[in-house]
Amino acid sequence: GFLPLQGHIVRNWKVRWFVLLQDKLLYYKIEGGKKEPSPKGRILLDGCTITCPCLEYENRPLLIKLKTKTNTDYFLECCSREERDSWALDITGAIHAGHPVQVQELHRMKNSFKLLENISLHDIVERMYDSSTGIKLTRNLDQGNRYKETFTGSALVDWLISNSFAVSRFEAVTLASMLMDENFIRPVGVRSTEATRSSDPSEKFLDDSTALYMFAESSKKNTSSKEEVPFNISELSGKIVKQGFLVKQGHKRKNWKVRKFVLRADPAFLHYYDPTKEENKPVGGFSLRGCLVSALEDNGVPAGVKGNVQGNLFKIITKNDIHYYIQASSKAERVQWIEAIKPLT
Repeated sequence: GFLPLQGHIVRNWKVRWFVLLQDKLLYYKIEGGKKEPSPKGRILLDGCTITCPCLEYENRPLLIKLKTKTNTDYFLECCSREERDSWALDITGAIHAGHPVQVQELHRMKNSFKLLENISLHDIVERMYDSSTGIKLTRNLDQGNRYKETFTGSALVDWLISNSFAVSRFEAVTLASMLMDENFIRPVGVRSTEATRSSDPSEKFLDDSTALYMFAESSKKNTSSKEEVPFNISELSGKIVKQGFLVKQGHKRKNWKVRKFVLRADPAFLHYYDPTKEENKPVGGFSLRGCLVSALEDNGVPAGVKGNVQGNLFKIITKNDIHYYIQASSKAERVQWIEAIKPLT
């Protein structure tokens, strides 16, 4: 699948097509909507260590870090926590392929706690913000520094249990760790910040009355100025239904670029982002009301498609008769996107 990868020499981000084998992770350059025949590079997994979640880049909270036995660091970015955890589990399984007991333990840990049905992290954060029933924000002093609008680790655990998001303190800590991994909340002060450096995922969030946390800047609803967002804020307020990397044909140059697509409902919009850019702002998007979406035939290059691009294509026509040509990584993924978009049109 597609993942943005940070370069070694020029520390910019490029989207590459990754293929995981038993002993290595290959990545390919995509040109004109097609994977080049030879890999651009490879990550040898023998002796490799994996860090997930990786919190080294504040504005990229969904990273996986791989350190090879020659001490070369690779940073891979995913679209969602589910995608990140799936990649991390599969890569870790390949690293420990000769140690089946460790792989079984990884699967057990992954499945030991799951979110309750029909509850999303976005819904929890919405409830946390509620002025009457949400988490109580207070001023706190830590190592001589004053912090406004903070809450303690134990206060969040208590709140999650009292609002039936978790039934035990262990589950609440796991849930709070997920909120921190997704950059909804962040640690402030010495104790909570140092805990994030722990190698044990269960110790990254502290159920403690002296550990301070606050809402992360990226999750605050109030945007300082409309100029900071090139779209109507209401467009971006809908619930995220689906997100992932797809290849899109440009409107002007008709070249093909990998974009991160985010599908939202209420209101129904499809936005796309440039995953190589640091700022998390859409580079385009449109309302889905009145749109037509359909799969394109895989035999030959369909009309309207420039270049020798074929396979797993679908088309969206807006009510203003603008045509978007998009390529999925597989037939199954194309079906999933079409089925997710159709009910919102």
